Amino acid sequence: ALRAQAESSKVPMMRVEDAFLRSVGLGSDLTRPWSLVLDRQGIYYDCEQPSDLETLLQTSDFPEWLLQRAERLKETIIQAGLTKYNVGRRDSLTFEDQGGRPLILVPGQVEDDASIRRGSPQIYRNLDLLKAVRQARPEGYIVYKPHPDVEVGNRLGKIDATEALVWCDQIVTDVAMDQVLALADEVHTMTSLSGFEALLRGKRVSCYGLPFYAGWGLTEDAFSCGRRTRRLSLAQLIAGSLVLYPVYVDPKTRQVCSVEDLLAWLAEHRHQPAGPPLKTKLIRIVKSLTD
Repeated sequence: ALRAQAESSKVPMMRVEDAFLRSVGLGSDLTRPWSLVLDRQGIYYDCEQPSDLETLLQTSDFPEWLLQRAERLKETIIQAGLTKYNVGRRDSLTFEDQGGRPLILVPGQVEDDASIRRGSPQIYRNLDLLKAVRQARPEGYIVYKPHPDVEVGNRLGKIDATEALVWCDQIVTDVAMDQVLALADEVHTMTSLSGFEALLRGKRVSCYGLPFYAGWGLTEDAFSCGRRTRRLSLAQLIAGSLVLYPVYVDPKTRQVCSVEDLLAWLAEHRHQPAGPPLKTKLIRIVKSLTD
C-alpha cells in the first residue's frame, strides 16, 4: 500500500536493509549495524523483482583496479575470519566421525525471514532443507549449524535436536561461522549469506532458493532468474556486493567510511568481550520502571 501511494504521488521510495558485513553481535539483539544498503529498485533478497544490486552485477563494468581491490578484500576477510555478525567461539574444531566423507555444511535460517519468503519458493523450513540435502548428498557428512538468532530464542526456526539428527550427522552451535566454513567442502542453503561467505573461501555452494549471489554461474542452483544472464567471476561478485552496493559507517566517527576501514574495526573488535546488547539494556530499563 505504501509503495502504491508513493508511486501514485510520484514520491521516490528507497528500501533500507543491513548489508553483508554488519556488526559484532546479532541484529535481533538490537546490535547497531555498521553497514547498510539503500536500494531504489527493490531489495537484494527479493528475487521476484530487480534490485540495485542485481542491476549492478548484470550491467557494471568492473575495471581491473576494482577487481584487484576485491581480491584484497577477500583475502582480508578470510585471514581475519570475518562474517556478517562475527559471533561465536573460535575454538579449534574437528569432526572425528567424518571418516573421509565430504563435509556438507547446512546453515539454518530464520524461517519467517523475508529472504526466505521472497527468495525460496519451495523449501522454507530448516528441517525440510536438511531432508533435501540428505537426499541430494546421501554419502556426505552433514553438519547443521542453527542460525544464531534462532539459537538464542529470538527468532523462528528451531529444530529439535533428536529430529535434526535423523537427517544430519552433527549439530554445531556457538561456534564462529568462519571456523565451520574453513572445514566444509560444500555449503547447501536456501538463501543464507553463509553461501556467499563460502564462495569467498572457495567452497562449492548449492542454493535451494535464489539469493543475490546465485544465478551468475558461481553456484549450483535449483532455480534460475531470467534477468541474470551474465556469468560473473568471484572478484566481480565481491566488487558489486561489498564495494559498490553497501554504505559503511565508521563506528568511532559515525561518518561514512570505506569497506576496508570497517573490516579493520571488525577485525580488531571481534575478539573483545561485548557488553550487554541494547535489547538486554532495554529489558533492564523496563523492568526497573515496572518494579
